[in-house]
Amino acid sequence: MVELDPPASDEVAPLRFLLNHQRTALLRLDAQGVVRYANPAAEALLGLSASKLLGQPMATALQADAPLAGLVEQAIATHRSLICRALPLRPRASSAFDSMIDVQLSPLEDGRQFTGVLLECHDAQARLRFDRDAANLVQLDANRTMVRQLAHEIKNPLGGIRGAAQLLERRLAEEGREYTGIIMREADRLTQLVDSLLGPPRRSRPAWVNVHEPLDDLVRLVRADPLTKVQIITDYDPSLPNVLIDRDEVIQAIHNLVRNALQAMDQTGRLCVRTRAVSQAVVYGEYRSNMVRVDVEDDGPGVPESLRESLFFPLVTGRRDGTGIGLPTALELISRQRGSIEYESKPGRTVFSVLLPAEDATPNE
Repeated sequence: MVELDPPASDEVAPLRFLLNHQRTALLRLDAQGVVRYANPAAEALLGLSASKLLGQPMATALQADAPLAGLVEQAIATHRSLICRALPLRPRASSAFDSMIDVQLSPLEDGRQFTGVLLECHDAQARLRFDRDAANLVQLDANRTMVRQLAHEIKNPLGGIRGAAQLLERRLAEEGREYTGIIMREADRLTQLVDSLLGPPRRSRPAWVNVHEPLDDLVRLVRADPLTKVQIITDYDPSLPNVLIDRDEVIQAIHNLVRNALQAMDQTGRLCVRTRAVSQAVVYGEYRSNMVRVDVEDDGPGVPESLRESLFFPLVTGRRDGTGIGLPTALELISRQRGSIEYESKPGRTVFSVLLPAEDATPNE
């Protein structure tokens, strides 16, 4: 590891060894914001080698609109500690990933003289995923409670309304039966809506499957729709392990995501169904050594900011003709497989990712 202004004594070598093996990105900046030290984790995070980082202002490693640059300036100007969570990194190097980080800046002093700041950057993705999973669990419980209450409060009166309409229909002349027919059809529609919220009534029937087989069926089904003008492409990882899932439930959940994407794209644009293997993931607080991820990516306008916090709530929709059932139903169905759904969205690119548990022991077929 190269370091500008290295300590004179080799007694700090063990400490330097520990710093260089930290998973936390560590950078020492002088009072002008110039990088004087960067450990290997910092090099990996910023996508730049130490030889390109050292001696350069920290801002040169970041994009012009990176909020981290402003934090560094503030910490140097005020000589105070700063902490910020879930900050977009926005590195300048194309080889680095634009991830979310937790940041801490601490002033450094030599005696009472300010000499710079220590910048610590932690990968926030795992924490954010854990928070999302916890929120999804709470949301699932809330959804189930609300739906059960809806089923009780709505279906019983609907049954009475429909029965009364049937009795009334027998006493009416032909011209009056048109209205009782409307009452019964609307009662049936509302009953089906509540049943959809409750989800499939049967128990899950898991089996080992290669997820590409049901995905191919789904893609063929969507492509066969004459109203769909969307270009649908597949990007499969052929080395995926099998997954233990209820095939019908998973395909229904992914179908909901695809249908939601098509409607958001107004039936034009490009939709990609992608599969990838994921190792060492934590889902709902449980460690999984292997998982399979199915992405549904579209180039539509993105999820409206006003809906992001409540996207998986029942009856929440941004479309006039939407029911707000598709996404909460998909989340419920995937949770039955011990999997999860997460998403990221910006104008022109929205990706819903389904994570399903997989095992090494089951060979791919």
